[in-house]
Amino acid sequence: MRQHPLRLALALALAAALAVPAHAQKHDAKPAIKQPDAPAASSTTAAKVASAADDDVDLDDIRNFTRVYHIIQQAYVEKLDNKTIMKAAISGMLENLDPHSEYLDKDGLAELDEDTTGQYGGLGIEVLQVDGMLKIVSPIDDTPASRAGIKAGDTILKVDGLVVDGQNIDDAFKKLRGDPGSKITLTILHEKSDKPIDMPLVRERINVTSVKVRALEPGYVYIRLSQFQEDTASDLEKKLGDYIKKNGAPKGAVLDLRSNPGGLLTTAVGVADTFLDSGGIVSTKGRLPDANLNFDAHPGDMLNGAPMVLLVDNGTASAAEIVSGALKDNHRALIMGRRTFGKGVVQTVLPLDQDHAVKITTARYYTPNGTSIQAEGIKPDIALADLAVNKSDTPPQLIGSEADLPNHLVNEKGAADDKGSADDDGKLAIEDYALSQALNVLKGLALGRR
Repeated sequence: MRQHPLRLALALALAAALAVPAHAQKHDAKPAIKQPDAPAASSTTAAKVASAADDDVDLDDIRNFTRVYHIIQQAYVEKLDNKTIMKAAISGMLENLDPHSEYLDKDGLAELDEDTTGQYGGLGIEVLQVDGMLKIVSPIDDTPASRAGIKAGDTILKVDGLVVDGQNIDDAFKKLRGDPGSKITLTILHEKSDKPIDMPLVRERINVTSVKVRALEPGYVYIRLSQFQEDTASDLEKKLGDYIKKNGAPKGAVLDLRSNPGGLLTTAVGVADTFLDSGGIVSTKGRLPDANLNFDAHPGDMLNGAPMVLLVDNGTASAAEIVSGALKDNHRALIMGRRTFGKGVVQTVLPLDQDHAVKITTARYYTPNGTSIQAEGIKPDIALADLAVNKSDTPPQLIGSEADLPNHLVNEKGAADDKGSADDDGKLAIEDYALSQALNVLKGLALGRR
């Protein structure tokens, strides 16, 4: 049988690469990795050579690859062109390494750029492929996904009626994004539920403002970071600086990283540095020299040592965990909430040409104490269950204080300006139970500091 030209060329190229002897490679102008001078022959060297030989790709491996390639060409239910098959081969090779390595074409590079700038058309969710399914890492604040009630840990079972499985997961993922105003229906299975629900959604232009700063109460500031984009660290510095100029130095701060899917490593370092005066932030270790990095804090804590409570949950991932680990190990913040997601690896985008690149895991990262949180996450100092508080339906009491009693003595200072009302009691707890608990703890820390 005459071999297909592409298959034959591929086999010959691979065979030629494998057949090149070590001494013939010394004429390369710029080898990718410089090899050390060869030492004198020894039993150890011989063992290493034998081990390397065992790891070589032999002709049987090449034959199997080309046979599979040929079978797909001839027998697959639909006719595929060679570029489609080759792209699938490359994508499959990367996807089988880990959940985060992938092959990026022109569209993929554009989506990556959109993620780092925070502007795209879609639903506002961070998803991850897990065992052939699309899992929600976290919904982004003020987006169609978060308003619909999609939460971290949910699973997307169908996209517009198309069942998501390992064969079409890329197509399902691409369907999540689209023109603003276009409609889409997701079939969602909430975590700890066995009943899927259909959610009709409308895509929007997602312009993610990753930093929000506001007062919780006089003296206590709330800082919400929803992602780690290119400008998050500088935006945080500006908004927090404006708050301090207007309200004075806060007694304490709540930093909210719940459902924060992460983002850029350098941005995480900048955010952690905002609250640290000294100490390590994160270190990375990989096989290449450029992957081995250490990041330390610079003098200048914008909160001047005021106590901090950091809120996390199982949607706190990646760069958000770098910040959490840095503040925890440096005893700068008390961590409250639920164990974080546990993504402790770093990806690097390596261009292949103008329109293609490989995003590949190149390092693990370690908290200042040298701890890897990969597949473990960060355990909070104070655990909080995912609870909600409802307002009591008990009718209000006619007499709730001394001031309600007939003929009561008036306070010598006069009537109080604001006795408060039952409607204000527990308002924050009803809106956000975890945040209300964080504020209570923060007040205790602030009192202890005074």
